[in-house]
Amino acid sequence: MKTEKSARFVSNLTRNTLALIMAGGRGERLKQLTKWRAKPAVPFGGKFRIIDFPLSNCINSGIRRIGVLTQYKSHSLMLHVAKSWGHLRSEFGEFVELLPAQQRIESSWYTGTADSIYQNLDIIRSHSPDYVLILAGDHIYKMDYGPMLAKHAESNADVSVGCIEVPLEKASAFGVMEVDDNNRIRSFVEKPSQPQAMSGSTDHALCSMGIYIFNTDLLFELLIRDADSLNSSHDFGKDVIPYAIKNYHVHAYPFTTANSNIQAYWRDVGTVDAFWEANLELIGITPELNLYDDEWPIWTHQEQLPPAKFIFDDGDRRGMAVDSMVSGGCIISGALVRHSLLFSNVTVDNYSKVDSSVILPDVIIGKNCKIFHAVIDKGCDIPDGTVIGHDAEEDAKRFYISPNGVVLVTPEMLGQEVHYVR
Repeated sequence: MKTEKSARFVSNLTRNTLALIMAGGRGERLKQLTKWRAKPAVPFGGKFRIIDFPLSNCINSGIRRIGVLTQYKSHSLMLHVAKSWGHLRSEFGEFVELLPAQQRIESSWYTGTADSIYQNLDIIRSHSPDYVLILAGDHIYKMDYGPMLAKHAESNADVSVGCIEVPLEKASAFGVMEVDDNNRIRSFVEKPSQPQAMSGSTDHALCSMGIYIFNTDLLFELLIRDADSLNSSHDFGKDVIPYAIKNYHVHAYPFTTANSNIQAYWRDVGTVDAFWEANLELIGITPELNLYDDEWPIWTHQEQLPPAKFIFDDGDRRGMAVDSMVSGGCIISGALVRHSLLFSNVTVDNYSKVDSSVILPDVIIGKNCKIFHAVIDKGCDIPDGTVIGHDAEEDAKRFYISPNGVVLVTPEMLGQEVHYVR
């Protein structure tokens, strides 16, 4: 009976919550992968887009009132959301609304994360939520937001911040916080040059995930105050959260696996190296991120594609994939794919070899190609005999090479113009 009451308590909280996903960022660290698309629209995991993960988390958590805030080159993102997430039932009060920058309150576009929410206060008010859950649209993770909402309510917090432990050498890319024994946040510094270790650790800092829960009335008060401040950069991490910590009860919510203190899977795939690594993690025997999880599915637009096909079985020409993930519509024709992830509609032709690479949708790899340690962007047509990832000096003349040696190839780098939404 206690479990039933607890479940009903959480469901009431999620039903009265409005989720807002900030998906307007360019993602400059992903280099040419975001030249024609916003970071949340970047393909991930064989058939998904990054935005599908926070959206799926909301749906699986029972939060079915969702706004997606867009700005930078958002056309492909908006098309994807419309195709993938238009199935919610409006007569039941369910929706995924697209909220592009449209100068609703100010004469400027979104100038910061806080400003993007501020410029939609009238829309938030029309939905009358008790709580507003603010999410970043560019991280890969699976999270039930229900327990975080329950902890927010039980602790009588005004604001709650989702947090993870990050190695000190990487913590300068995050908002770093200090908490007391009750997980109340006592200080918060956005992207400090010299982050401080968390209590009880010498090599990790407690960092913000960019996940915030606000009591709605207080959110309005904080954003209006911030908008009136001439010295503000209108950013949650730099301005709103530090002010709230000084004046209200701001609670930290550690993101851990169920019934444990073990940190759960969470990835910021904001660099080419991180993007390549996170995708290839998925092909492991027991990856931390389980895409085969029936209890917490990741939803997306399902293209109607034929099964992957592997053809030819001659002595020197055998179509095969080893230690790899291969999506629908792919044809491996007398070629070898090893330790790689192939998205939908990829063709690899005779005698080619693809190793330790991430191949995005609609790529054609010609005959006798050798591709190693690479990310090939959507729509590339790789000519016969192309060698990528074997000679860094030659690759650097045409392609982008990451600090860890991952070669990023886009159609423009190959002299190809791709005239469709990416």
